[in-house]
Amino acid sequence: MHLTESLPLLHTFTSVSGSFLFAFLALIPIADPLGSCLIFYQVTEEREDAERRLLAKKIAIYAFMILAFSIFIGEFALRFFGISLHAVRIAGGLVIAVRAWSLLNAPEQNADRKQKEAEQGGRTMALPNGLDAAFFPLTMPFTIGPGCIAVAISLSSYRPAENITKIFNFYSGLLLAVIFVCLIILLAYTFCDKIMKVLGKSRARILSRLAALVLLCIGVQIVGTGIQGFLMPIFHQP
Repeated sequence: MHLTESLPLLHTFTSVSGSFLFAFLALIPIADPLGSCLIFYQVTEEREDAERRLLAKKIAIYAFMILAFSIFIGEFALRFFGISLHAVRIAGGLVIAVRAWSLLNAPEQNADRKQKEAEQGGRTMALPNGLDAAFFPLTMPFTIGPGCIAVAISLSSYRPAENITKIFNFYSGLLLAVIFVCLIILLAYTFCDKIMKVLGKSRARILSRLAALVLLCIGVQIVGTGIQGFLMPIFHQP
């Protein structure tokens, strides 16, 4: 029996819609655009609206580049170091689950950590040109941190090994998910002042908790798939 026939989750990645939905639901909670945009507003509050919009565009572009690079290069890097896909799924799933658990139980601590990363001890927004901070620290690690990169690499491990059509659908779905995530980041950061007035901190944290619950379930599912992949050869030995 072929591995993909025995792991139901893998069939999700043979269609564009399946790959898109799974990747989007995995990436959006850990990127947490709503929670991040509130902090982004705080650290750019003294900046002009035009500069803030330009900063948001740069962050979204950098975020897309980082995630797309992780998706396309991740699997090849793992092969180079001799790391099995099952190990990546277990490790990546654990990273996702632990991250989701911390978001679920202490979103306030996560918000404080992100604010410190964005402010760099108060130095970031004191730069003569705030755009100098677009890549570091506002894109990495504030918007796209190690957790997002780990998720992207874990998603790349689900690439179908059957035919070109399914591989094309797989990468198309993942790229669409990355594009949508980056568009949401762009919109959230661009209109962070309006979102701040409508939602406020308390409602944003409630939404972050709900997203974290979904992320936790996804992390557990990925771990389960990795464990199943390790155990299958043992139970199917003649």
